[in-house]
Amino acid sequence: MAVNPTACEAVRATHRFNHGLSEDTFRTALDFVMNRIDHHLVAFTDRFPSAHSVNQVYQPVDNASLDYYSDWTSSFWTGMVWLAYELTEEPKYREVAERHVASFKIRLEERDILNHHDIGFLYSLSCVAGYRLTGSEEAKRIALDAAKLLSMRFQEKSGIIQVRGYLEDRGHKERGVFIIDCSMNVPLLYWASTMTGDRTYYDKAYRHMSQVMDHMVRDDGSSYQVYHIDADTGEPTRGWTSQGHADEDCWSRGQAWVMYGLPLSYRYTGDKKFIDAAKHACNYFLNHLPEDLVCNWDLVFTDQDGQRDTSAAAIAACGLLELARHLPVLDEDRTLYENAALSILGSLAANYTTVDDPGSNGVLGHGVYSLPKNLGVDECNIWGDYFYMEALVRVLRDWKPYW
Repeated sequence: MAVNPTACEAVRATHRFNHGLSEDTFRTALDFVMNRIDHHLVAFTDRFPSAHSVNQVYQPVDNASLDYYSDWTSSFWTGMVWLAYELTEEPKYREVAERHVASFKIRLEERDILNHHDIGFLYSLSCVAGYRLTGSEEAKRIALDAAKLLSMRFQEKSGIIQVRGYLEDRGHKERGVFIIDCSMNVPLLYWASTMTGDRTYYDKAYRHMSQVMDHMVRDDGSSYQVYHIDADTGEPTRGWTSQGHADEDCWSRGQAWVMYGLPLSYRYTGDKKFIDAAKHACNYFLNHLPEDLVCNWDLVFTDQDGQRDTSAAAIAACGLLELARHLPVLDEDRTLYENAALSILGSLAANYTTVDDPGSNGVLGHGVYSLPKNLGVDECNIWGDYFYMEALVRVLRDWKPYW
């Protein structure tokens, strides 16, 4: 069902977001992230941090990790290194990031564990970022080749990018299945359309995000994590969750992905329906936070003693800031979303980093990869570290996204 702009739930108790934080708070927080990067740059020059830590320590893994749960996450470390280079222009960061780009080139050429939609995550933060910061034509070419591969995952009848498996495999268990995480993969297609002038990339991204908006974002602004549309008939069937508490509840990280992906789609398309849907999703998220404003792993839980997912909070902060930048300067919602993002970031910085754990090589503790699978629970998640850093950079400078 399409989102109804008039049904958008208002944000309650907006006084919670009167953060009163100084710029120094965020500078100190970013200094800590840079310190972590410096301390572990050598260890993760030719290998990458695992998707989640074990006892707050990431293990080194290859780019195309054979671990099913790490095969989509290697670029988040690369994105952090590119951010460090952008902030400092120090050659040591560029050298490491360019070694990573070379690794992503090999992975693409060998089609090494790329039979999934997360090509967008992998190549936006490595090669698109590299092109934007250095002008490397090689990085641009790799990113465009990756976008072409991602575009081949588009199912014409259902209008979606299938999550995994070969599209011609009619018996694949995930045929016609898409997940909300892909909201952050499609910007690679929009970017490719901008670079090449090829409208088909744009159309596939737009159609996919329209299906997300029409079928995954519910009337109240909450979302399904997973949805199926029949690949033969184009008929929507049902939505469910894989990592959340229950099918009709709302997995926090999935909500955060769509909070960010929708305004990114607006940035490329100018279609206001994405802003309306983003407001729905953001308002629902903000109305289901515990007292300290860092979400629990599923938004059905709002108690102060619940299991947090700091990675979802960091992604949500980026989404709120992206949404705010597309609203008029005098729009009250713009101020609300900005203040909410700063308040969430302030709580993360004050209460949830590993600053007091010198043995950790992560940044944000208390993240969750998958609670139902008991995977990476109350640990660092590498994407959480990346989005926390990105959000801090967004606050401290006029930053052009890598997405």
